Formats: sequence, structure tokens, C-alpha cells
Amino acid sequence: MLALIAPAVLALVLFQVVPILSGANTSFRDWSLHDPKRTWVGLANYAHVLRDSDFVGTVLPNTFAFMAASVACSLVLGLLLALMLHRRWPGRGLVQSIILLPLMVAPVIAAIMIRWMFNDQFGIVNVILEAFGIAPVAWLTQKWTAFFAILLTDVWLWTPWFALLLLAGLQSLPPEPFEAAKIDAASAWRTFRYITLPMLRPVIVVCVVIRAIDAFRTFDIVWTISGGGPARATEVFSIYAYVEAFQFLNFGRGSAAAVLGAIIIVVFAMALYRLLNRWVEVSK
Repeated sequence: MLALIAPAVLALVLFQVVPILSGANTSFRDWSLHDPKRTWVGLANYAHVLRDSDFVGTVLPNTFAFMAASVACSLVLGLLLALMLHRRWPGRGLVQSIILLPLMVAPVIAAIMIRWMFNDQFGIVNVILEAFGIAPVAWLTQKWTAFFAILLTDVWLWTPWFALLLLAGLQSLPPEPFEAAKIDAASAWRTFRYITLPMLRPVIVVCVVIRAIDAFRTFDIVWTISGGGPARATEVFSIYAYVEAFQFLNFGRGSAAAVLGAIIIVVFAMALYRLLNRWVEVSK
């Protein structure tokens, strides 16, 4: 048995444990590219990040706002699609295949596509607005319009993921409660509210927790569409750590920001899971 699991353990140690320990060690040192002495400074990098007004006032609010909006929109749209695909109607298989297409698109490719679509000079969105007599909008030069473009990309990519998992959950539900509701002449809304949704809550909890963790560390979409701009207005946690480490060339502060982000998301994920799990237990 040890011989069988040894390669997996070795790969885990080399590519997971060692980089984490190396990053944690770097976070306690004054390690910049122009002065690579790696002087031990203790918690100075953490204190600098926590005192940074950009990190506290912009990065963290942007990250949590993006995470909440993305998860909520993707969950609602995915649930609607799952309910639609759960019914039998002509062409359902074709529609299901089309809905799953975003899962096959790389996030960077989708972000490039959205960036071109929302270009203020020749983007298709402004062309459509002009056709209706609406003045063109400089989408990516303003905070909330750029944030909307980023959110739209993420929701488009992840809604099919929610739909696929929730559809699997719907198909695994026992038919007896629904047959009893049909005999009692319960409406579709009451059946969904009092039978479908409570029975589907464990699946929803797992989907929300996993997706929230993934949304917290989103990098590629934000970097490709806005680069964290304009003027760092759409900067999220992963962009902040990248900028500190690879643009300001301060690996110590970048590593400290990454460790702080890891701690924050672990605590948040545990709290979210307990809260949602309590919600499930109370509904039983």
C-alpha cells in the first residue's frame, strides 16, 4: 500500500506542501528583487498589508462583493436552468448541450471576448446602443461598468456548472413526495418551495461553498478585462498579491498578502459552511 500511494504523496509534497511552506517563509522576510538579502522582518509585511488603505478599503470589499454577486447570480440562473432541463420537452438534449458550452471555454478566452465586446470604440455592445439612439459608454474606464463586465463574464462561465450539479441533484430526488403533492393538487410554486428546495439544500450548500472559495481567488478574468483598473478600482485579492510580488517586486509583501488571503478564505469558508449547514438542519 505504501508503494502505491508514495508517488501521489511525493507529488503532493513537492507541488503543494513545499510551495506553501516556501511562500510562508518568504512572507516573514524583506525580499525584494533589487535587494535579495531575504532579511528576517517577522510580521512587518503582514502589518504593512493590513495597514494598506487600498487592501482594506478597496481590495477586500471588491473581492467579497464580487464573490457574493457572482455566486448569487450563478446559483439563481443555474437553478432556473436545472428546473427547465429537468422537465421533458422536445429539443431538451440540444439545449442542454448548448448551455454547457461555456464550460468548454477557457476563462482567459471568455475574458478577451468580453473585453472586445465592451470596447468603447468598436465593441458590439456600443454598436447596439447606438442603433437604439443611446450614446456609447466607456465601459472599462469606470469602476461599476468595468465591474459589471467582469461579473457578467464570471456568471456566464459558471452558471452551467451550477445547472449541471443542481440538475443531477434534482434527478436524484425521490419521486414519492412529488406524487403526493400532485395528488393534493399543490401548485408548482408550493411544490418547489416546500418540497424541491428543502430536499435540494444539501447540494446547494456544497455548490455555494466550493464556488465561493473559487470566486475569492479569481485572477485571470479580472486581469484580462481590466487589470484591476481603472486606478485599482476593480482590484481583487489575487490581483493585489500579484502586483505586490511581480510589479512592485516585493516578494515578501506579496507572499504576506497571499497568506492573509488564504487565512481569510479558510475562516470564511468554514463559517459559511456551518451557517449553510445549520440552515439545512433547521429546514429538516
